[in-house]
Amino acid sequence: MIWVAIVIVVLVVIDIALVTLALGRTAPNSGDPAGPIPTFSSSPQSSTSSSPTPSASAGAADAASARRLLSAIDGKEAWRASSTSCSGDKPVLEHSVDGGATWVAVALGDDVRALTGLRATTSGVSILTAVDDDCALTVRTSTDDGATWSAGQPGAAGAGVRDSALQLQSGLVDSPCADPVDAYQGQYTTLVACADDIAWRSGTGSWVTAPIGGIQSITDAGDTYTLARTGAATCAGAEVVSLPAVKVSPTSAVSPVGCWTGGASSGPVAIDLAGKSLWAWSGDTVAMSADGGASW
Repeated sequence: MIWVAIVIVVLVVIDIALVTLALGRTAPNSGDPAGPIPTFSSSPQSSTSSSPTPSASAGAADAASARRLLSAIDGKEAWRASSTSCSGDKPVLEHSVDGGATWVAVALGDDVRALTGLRATTSGVSILTAVDDDCALTVRTSTDDGATWSAGQPGAAGAGVRDSALQLQSGLVDSPCADPVDAYQGQYTTLVACADDIAWRSGTGSWVTAPIGGIQSITDAGDTYTLARTGAATCAGAEVVSLPAVKVSPTSAVSPVGCWTGGASSGPVAIDLAGKSLWAWSGDTVAMSADGGASW
């Protein structure tokens, strides 16, 4: 039986040696760097976003809109949108920082039904919107490029056109014509473009009408207004003209500035002036003039 005891002792010794070897392989060495800590992550199965889809475009509402909105900050940055009614498609607001080469859609609140006014400055961008089921007009302002919106000051988004009414800084007023195409309210004067004429007033005075037709868009040039006009015999496209900003009378006339042949000969056309840079938007084309519209 002695040989049996010897075999048992040998087996015990071998077993102890194997356990010691295993512990030596798995135990950390005090001189070795610590290994990585395992981490675990899970991805949601689905997600939603309030951002517009990449295919959204401000030009998508053209069929239901006779007015475009364009507001430039400088020669590189501008905002644009198609003016829509509450019965039309959801409005799309877009932002460009490369001179109009590319446009990025900006998310609006889910309650926004229409967009009728737009004005951008170096401090932020303001929009005049119709919200909720009753399409109540309200001004909203963003100072972070449209990431968030807050209540804006009256008039911050400029003048708005809604059916046959104008939304001015003082509130909603009757339009001087039944078919307003565009409106601009400055610090002292207001100008409205109608189908066959323009209407002007100083402050809250009486409207003065002049037979100047075809005006599609109005922008402020200081002592004068710069206008985009279509249907002119002298321009196969969108004609840029100038009108004095004060003392408009029934005999007032526009002065030619230039001709944008890339623009549509019938609307909608939008322009905006930032310094000497005149932005213009027609169809799928955005162009810029470095000399206020004289050349393109």
